[in-house]
Amino acid sequence: MSTTSKSPVRVAKQALAVGSNAFPRYAHRYSPKLYTQPQLFACLVLKTFFKSDYRGIAEQLRDLSDLRRTLGLERVPHFTTLHKAAQRLLRQARARRVLRTTVRRFFRRRRRSPRVALDSSGFDCGHASRYFVRRRTRKENPWKTVVYSRYAKMELSVDCQTHFIVGVLASRGPRVDVDRFAPLLDATLETIRPQRAVADAGYDSEPNHRYARDVHGIASFFPATHGRPTDKLPSGRHRRRMKLRLTKTYGGYGQRWQVETAFSMIKRRSATAVHARTYWSQCRELWLLAITHNVMILYVGTGFLQSRSRLLFQRALGRVINARGTAEPADKPSASGPAGSGR
Repeated sequence: MSTTSKSPVRVAKQALAVGSNAFPRYAHRYSPKLYTQPQLFACLVLKTFFKSDYRGIAEQLRDLSDLRRTLGLERVPHFTTLHKAAQRLLRQARARRVLRTTVRRFFRRRRRSPRVALDSSGFDCGHASRYFVRRRTRKENPWKTVVYSRYAKMELSVDCQTHFIVGVLASRGPRVDVDRFAPLLDATLETIRPQRAVADAGYDSEPNHRYARDVHGIASFFPATHGRPTDKLPSGRHRRRMKLRLTKTYGGYGQRWQVETAFSMIKRRSATAVHARTYWSQCRELWLLAITHNVMILYVGTGFLQSRSRLLFQRALGRVINARGTAEPADKPSASGPAGSGR
């Protein structure tokens, strides 16, 4: 399981390191060179970390000297500079590159995962109060519980052991999930190689099983409950197997809820709604939420690995010193020299 960092300085350090690996120092040889692209990317991550907007993070950077010192900022960027940086740095191809960088820094050479969980969730496109949502329009009508017709939709592939996001798709809902399994699995394979993929019944279809198992050699597990209720077994070979065998222990399907935990971490710690209005701006904001989630886990994960490797090194060094200490008295010559030699 994973823990997210609550320190803005540590998050800024990791975001700066990720940005240095993912982006060149400057966007163009003739750029003003007031701020580097890694610095601007770290500012965007801090904006999501603080649950703020572009004006808010500019004021917070102006007040917090530790963050400016960590990022190496001699002057605070204007909020319009951060807005333009988000449009440039969070395009889909560059956002995927940043996600691959976070996965590479977290998993190191171990680019395999025993199990990933796939799911999607919606984010509100606004900040309506609960009173507004549950208002009464007329006395004879029941309580109104839904005020949206569309919402921002994030699709995630999460490593079940660490809650680390290894695949992201951003779109707009409502829409079905059954045709989104193959694109999300392809996005996962760009960063890591899973052995098993678990998902809910929304992804249930025989072509999805064949795409995972026959094309990529990945064992797929999701309940065969799609379609009208019937007592007959599904006609497809893989769906029939799921109908007969799938339990919480079969294929580790009980770990599917780990992706629900990842969504809960994002919504509790970062945001439950998006501020953007246009489609591509909402997609960029969803990508930034996923990347910030990985950066917040990245410090804790890499710090734990480094501290554990340092501890193992110290233990091994202690054994060597103890072994040498026990061997020295037997090999050490006497002060008077060997017998019979007075010179």
